[in-house]
Amino acid sequence: MSDARTTDLYEVTMAMSYLREGMTAPATFSLFARELPPGRGFLVAAGLESALDHLSGLLVGPDDVEAFADALHRPLRELQPLLGLEFTGDVRAVPEGRVVLAGEPLLEVTAPLPEAQLVETYVLNQLNHRTTLASKATRSVLAAAGHPVVDFSLRRTHGTRSGFEAARAGAMAGFAGTSNVAAATALGIPAVGTMAHSYIEAFPTEEDAFRAFARAHPGPVTFLVDTYDTEEGVRTAARVLRDLGPAVYDAGSAVRLDSGDLGALARRARALLDDADLPGVRITASGGLDEYAVEELVGSGAPIDTYAVGTRVGVSADAPYLDTAYKMVEYDGRPVMKLSSAKVTAPAPKQVFRGPGCADVIALAGEPAPDGTQPLLETVMRDGRRTGPRATLAACRDRLSADLAALPPQARRIRQPVAPRATVSGQLGDLTARVRRELEERTTAAAGLV
Repeated sequence: MSDARTTDLYEVTMAMSYLREGMTAPATFSLFARELPPGRGFLVAAGLESALDHLSGLLVGPDDVEAFADALHRPLRELQPLLGLEFTGDVRAVPEGRVVLAGEPLLEVTAPLPEAQLVETYVLNQLNHRTTLASKATRSVLAAAGHPVVDFSLRRTHGTRSGFEAARAGAMAGFAGTSNVAAATALGIPAVGTMAHSYIEAFPTEEDAFRAFARAHPGPVTFLVDTYDTEEGVRTAARVLRDLGPAVYDAGSAVRLDSGDLGALARRARALLDDADLPGVRITASGGLDEYAVEELVGSGAPIDTYAVGTRVGVSADAPYLDTAYKMVEYDGRPVMKLSSAKVTAPAPKQVFRGPGCADVIALAGEPAPDGTQPLLETVMRDGRRTGPRATLAACRDRLSADLAALPPQARRIRQPVAPRATVSGQLGDLTARVRRELEERTTAAAGLV
């Protein structure tokens, strides 16, 4: 099935109407998050690359037109004007991996109105979902305070594609690996994993399971030690590791804790491993972890070396969506805006200028950059084609690392963060006030004619 059909029905209805009315002049739409979710001090831009893939490959074919006609219960001839529609417009966007704030455009599309309208749903979906995941993953890395974090989320993400995106978001944030073999292969990141409790249960004893696993995996190995009794599991793992020799136990081998009081169990496991003269054997923790649990464990001084985060991070459980919008800000050179209560938008294409400490200014696209600032939005597509190569994960990580270092400490906090607020330039403020006044006068005049 063509991705052209991956859209809301009303996008098709509007695009069809625009074509019938001859409304094909350029329109600019701005995509932004109205507010940050509760408990967030920043967002991490993601999803741009997949959105650009969609735009550059968009083509409404005969099967799509038939599907649109069936969905609308309209004669095929009425949808024929959509046949052959491609995206021929321009895109300015914040590169993936950059920190963004509420109200700031992540992306602006300028294209003939039917094209810009038809792509709304797909573009919103990609940036919304992936920015949500990248923001959650980044908070997990911050909470781990330098300890490696790995992704174990695939089995409970909302579909396998979402699991892939969770792995990619983690890689962007700086995760050390993923259990998702497909993602590891496609993205060039380490595949990581240990064993399940079922593996232990399949053998007569825990020790039999550990020794069989070591025979299949010469090293390093990670033994899951909490299937029966955790302390006894650690003792058994230590005994097997000692028999395997230093070439295995000093090469990155570990024990994994997956349930219970992870902090207390980690302390006991560390003591048992040290008593067995295995100081190089590491401790991995998993089991319902997210940035909140990781922060508590790190803050308590738990001797955990690696944190495996899963479901709660892979679905961004505490903030699973963003209040994003894709709103028209200009049509045929005329600035437009929405006046609905609590959902007012600002008119005209924009730029975000970033100053030190994320002192951001949202301005008109044509304004000069204030001293000491840099523009966030870059031209990434022109005339329907990318202006440069795909961004690499390494480049995204570097951008994110630099932006996090510049972010105020209170915004990086895991609990009760304080997000910076972007200000509005004088020119944008004046234009917004003028367009609002004109719209209100026009509405009042129209009401007087009724």
